[in-house]
Amino acid sequence: MSEITNTNKEQKKPPLNGRRAIPLNNSNDEENEVPEMEAFGLIPRGFNPKDYLRVVDIHMFQEPHEINKQQHHTDKYYSPKLIVRRGQSFQIQVDFNRPYKPETDRFWLEYLIGRYPQQNKGTYIPILVGDVLKPGEWGAKITHKENNSVRLSIMSSATCIIGKFRLYVAVWTPFGILRTHRNSATDTYILFNPWCQQDAVYLDDEKEREEYVLNDVGIVFHGNINDIKLRSWSYGQFEENILDACLFLMDKAELDLSGRGNPVKICRVASAVINSRDDNGVIAGSWDNTYTYGVAPSAWTGSVDILLEYYSSKQPVRYGQCWVFAGVFNTFLRCLGIPARLVTNYSSAHDNNANLQLDFFLDDEGKVDTKLTKDSVWNYHCWNEAWMTRPDLPVGFGGWQVVDGTPQETSDGMYRCGPASVQAIKHGHVCFQFDAPFVYAEVNSDIVYSRREKNGTQVIERIDTTHIGQLIVTKKVGDDGMMEITEEYKFQEGSAEERLALETAVMYGVKKQTTQDTVYQPQTDVEMEFQAQKAVLGSDFKVTITFRNKSRNYYTATTYLSGNIVFYTGVTKNEFKKNSFNAKLEPSSSSAFDVVIKSSEYLSDLLDQASFHFFVTARINETGKILATQKATVLEIPTLRIKTQGETVAGKQMSVTVEFTNPLKQTLENVTLRLEGPGVLRTMKKEF
Repeated sequence: MSEITNTNKEQKKPPLNGRRAIPLNNSNDEENEVPEMEAFGLIPRGFNPKDYLRVVDIHMFQEPHEINKQQHHTDKYYSPKLIVRRGQSFQIQVDFNRPYKPETDRFWLEYLIGRYPQQNKGTYIPILVGDVLKPGEWGAKITHKENNSVRLSIMSSATCIIGKFRLYVAVWTPFGILRTHRNSATDTYILFNPWCQQDAVYLDDEKEREEYVLNDVGIVFHGNINDIKLRSWSYGQFEENILDACLFLMDKAELDLSGRGNPVKICRVASAVINSRDDNGVIAGSWDNTYTYGVAPSAWTGSVDILLEYYSSKQPVRYGQCWVFAGVFNTFLRCLGIPARLVTNYSSAHDNNANLQLDFFLDDEGKVDTKLTKDSVWNYHCWNEAWMTRPDLPVGFGGWQVVDGTPQETSDGMYRCGPASVQAIKHGHVCFQFDAPFVYAEVNSDIVYSRREKNGTQVIERIDTTHIGQLIVTKKVGDDGMMEITEEYKFQEGSAEERLALETAVMYGVKKQTTQDTVYQPQTDVEMEFQAQKAVLGSDFKVTITFRNKSRNYYTATTYLSGNIVFYTGVTKNEFKKNSFNAKLEPSSSSAFDVVIKSSEYLSDLLDQASFHFFVTARINETGKILATQKATVLEIPTLRIKTQGETVAGKQMSVTVEFTNPLKQTLENVTLRLEGPGVLRTMKKEF
């Protein structure tokens, strides 16, 4: 019987590579061979696998009307396989050849993805059957036993890899492990889960989830600012083979499987593979009005034809322009479960050298010199926003992220753009990855008209600060109307805050010099600090901005404070406080300025974790230099005091009193108290 132990040695070995012990694992499509009998050693003569527990059948409950696809909001996918969302439990049933006896029988599940499954990379997932499911962690428990069948509830990790997993059921025998044979009918697709609080793409509003994840049609706004036109676009993320085509895009981009649980990485590589520049990606762009051997960009009505053609031919589909790239990108994101929307920016700057100004050079007669002028203004430009937390950035920059698949400029050597935090762009904090300066320029650049004199000196004739990014829109939630989101990207045009954000962006390394030899010189003789008073939920509190003027000069500082309510993950919900003031800074002294935050300003929008995030920016008017800081702070929530009466003896009745002080100026109604004592009592819920 020794030939059983040899079968898995004959697999083709990949070529040796001195740097890595394990080859790249970046294809969801490739598989490894899994032995059906994994012997522990020599097998005795009388061994018969049929004497042991054997799997006869596995039921996936994968039909659209059945429990899994209903609970996981995946019933619209046109696919015969099971599709679930991560961090949420699903059901399967295993039929054995005899009743399962937990005392003596041992079985477990194995989920594998890719050709080189490894447990520490999350590509090989063994799941033992236990008694409890921990939310957001891999696990399985038996919910029902009947005759030869067991019904299992399986929980996937809320950070698990997105893709198609192969399922095996393994049974332990004294002589080796018996596995089910490879059966593609039990393949399980796992997607992002915006309904799960622990998922990085969690979105808390059901109407928004229905729009940004489940709506398979949309509207693209185009035309120009004075004549807005719209076209409908069919995203078709649930159509046949589209999910496989979207997973193929990640294979094409060579994203290692272990990185595919991270929406930031997925967006980054997808923004490169949506266009055909430098990686033979999905769509070839063409802006010259000649579309020989292809389809004119304006002829497409949706993403499905493009994705299916690319999936089968593996060659770029001709031709696209910005809304086509954005439409296909939106399909990709929604299909994988990342909330996404298509955004149009009217009068969009294409800033060729990221110096935050569009340089238009005039000739002697005052006409634009087309040879010298490299920057351009697009009537409109479409990109996408994807919703996610940004654990790679400081608190406050989660939420909507700009991703752009249209090839405009290279980023780290490839044509790609994003994800860049919309919140960071609004406040000018463009030091945070990826490509924030470029997007900042698209919505905020100044247009500088300059003319070269006969002697070679350059004279600036005019600076237009309001032309760029006049209007930024997306489709409304729940209907086909237009929703303006300019305020998400920038402050009121011409306002002090807007200029301040611009100068902050310049301070954070966005170049903005007309002459190349000016060096950035920060304001070193004034320091700014921001403190927030410890505050109890429901009360007013004050925040203090302190300036230390260490110089002998008298300065004035235009100061702007923005207070935002954020989810505990750092995603902004909304801005609840705006305050600007002029601070007079006496020489060699400190000045403190208090701003009162009233409870009425924040209570209506507060979230369960009661977190705030403040931005403070100040411009020293005499020098034009910028000071900027940001801080996250959390309100104190009243503490609960627990008292027990009666004997604390097992089996005896006792009463518990829970006390707390209501800090609000109103009576509480519908208070739910949850009481749990592990090993003492099951969770109790009581309404008051």
